Amino acid sequence: MNSASLENRLRPGCHAYPWRIFFFYLAAAILFRYLCHSLMLIPVLINELRPAPHLPDLLLSVVPRLSWLARWNYYFWIACYFSGALYLLYRDRRLFIRFVIIDGMISLCRGLMIPLTGLGPTHRPDINAQQPFDLWPTWWRLVNPYQALVGDTAGIYLTKDMFFSGHIATTFLLYLFSRRLGKTESRIFLFLQVFCLLVVFFSHLHYSIDVIGAYAITFTIFTLVDRWLCRKFPRLDCRTF
Repeated sequence: MNSASLENRLRPGCHAYPWRIFFFYLAAAILFRYLCHSLMLIPVLINELRPAPHLPDLLLSVVPRLSWLARWNYYFWIACYFSGALYLLYRDRRLFIRFVIIDGMISLCRGLMIPLTGLGPTHRPDINAQQPFDLWPTWWRLVNPYQALVGDTAGIYLTKDMFFSGHIATTFLLYLFSRRLGKTESRIFLFLQVFCLLVVFFSHLHYSIDVIGAYAITFTIFTLVDRWLCRKFPRLDCRTF
């Protein structure tokens, strides 16, 4: 089979589109990302138990906080993140594999940076430093998908600032990969990214420096690691066809 016919077979909507492989990659990606997230939470929870100062923020002082948006911000992010990731997998498995690897690396990097910054909550008292919780039972509640999604466990135990913004880092990374799909797709992904940006600011989820750091760190890791992956593993490079 020549490269042209192989490329046509891998296009969405084709009769021979490999759905079994699609779901295999999806399951592997969920497992890998879940493990990275679980490891990231360990230093994050340790940081939650330390007293931390509040950071004056010029932008947040003039942007109103919408409490209803703050309550739903996590679900808005889930909708943007998973819809974008699934579409990336649907269109090009090689892009998706590179996205998942880099996304996991960024998550682990974030877990290291959060205790290094040690900033307090943006809009409420430092509750967890005043009333410490048990580390490992709390960690288990956070890695439990049901409790994390339905019980608002993250909202209860993750109260401090988390440098850098995960909402921005993940949706910006999706946008960077979407540029390989075409102008129309990249514009849609850009819209999702800007939407998450507005959610972050109007819910006062992060300080402004968290947003700036997310863009800078994500772009740096993407630029360096994506090129390395393409050189190290040529089959992951879309330009091989």
